[in-house]
Amino acid sequence: MTENAIIHTDALIIGAGPVGLFAAFELGLNDIKCHLVDILERAGGQCAELYPEKPIYDIPAVPVCTGTELTERLLEQIKPFHSTFHFGQMIESLAKTEGGKWRTVTDRGQIFESTVVVVAAGGGSFVPKRPPIKGIESFEGKSVFYAVRKMEQFRGKKIVIAGGGDSALDWVINLQPIAQHITLVHRRDEFRAAPDSVGKMRAMVEDGTIDLKIGNLSGLIGADGRITGVNLTDDAKNVAEIACDNLLAFYGLTMKLGPVANFGIALQNDLIPVNTADFESSLPGVFAIGDINTYPGKMKLILSGFHEAALMAKKAFALVHPDRRYRFQYTTSSSDLQGKLGVSDAA
Repeated sequence: MTENAIIHTDALIIGAGPVGLFAAFELGLNDIKCHLVDILERAGGQCAELYPEKPIYDIPAVPVCTGTELTERLLEQIKPFHSTFHFGQMIESLAKTEGGKWRTVTDRGQIFESTVVVVAAGGGSFVPKRPPIKGIESFEGKSVFYAVRKMEQFRGKKIVIAGGGDSALDWVINLQPIAQHITLVHRRDEFRAAPDSVGKMRAMVEDGTIDLKIGNLSGLIGADGRITGVNLTDDAKNVAEIACDNLLAFYGLTMKLGPVANFGIALQNDLIPVNTADFESSLPGVFAIGDINTYPGKMKLILSGFHEAALMAKKAFALVHPDRRYRFQYTTSSSDLQGKLGVSDAA
């Protein structure tokens, strides 16, 4: 099959983050075949892309795990269903076919036709905000970073971390034990991070473990993608140079809803309103789960998205298998579900 041949599937999931992955699991239990499309180059969504090593504490029965670990476990969980992934692509259009299917097309020209579409795209596509420094693009991915994917690459390095929120202070605290030296830079001596993180950071400044500099990044020093220092300008317009090997800039994220806004789905403040019975959108057969949706009482938690995926799958079953009666079963006691998962009843 060529890349642009039409792919026919029961369900197309837009977004391969934690909620999209769990949706593939719930749909799989209901004999619904899935393809998943994600703009990123791997599964895990923003959880794995921006915070791959940051601890997550609110997954039920898992006291702590990282975004990477959560993604790996979810991928392991859906293995029995052989879902197909299409990475590095963005769905650009959604339209109904004459036969009543949903036709979606990616920016690479890949066409899907499915009975249901599940939008699990988080808040859309997130792009890190760049520091307003001329020429910074040539250093990105080499010595300037907006996320920490592998802590080890910063071992023994002199690092400047810029920002005043949770991400900046979290990485000051987490990287300090392995870095040669860390300088935290923020435009003012007030921080938006959790009080506990702020307290830990100030204690580290007090005992000389890290440096704190107040001012705005105004320039980079270096060549061929490698920085040797940054310039910092204070309120009095004084410029100081801070020697470093890497700059980690955490200036927040810019959210772009992207083509979803043009799908013909009713929107509310750039979110997709859904009903809470099955999380269907204004378009029959098109569902929205996770942070992309909105309804009264909505909480933007991964576990909320998991709940939404389960109820979505029940309605999807009725659409994909209209000739079959839905039968609620528990994985703990159903030999049918255990057979699909490739496990046996341990009882």
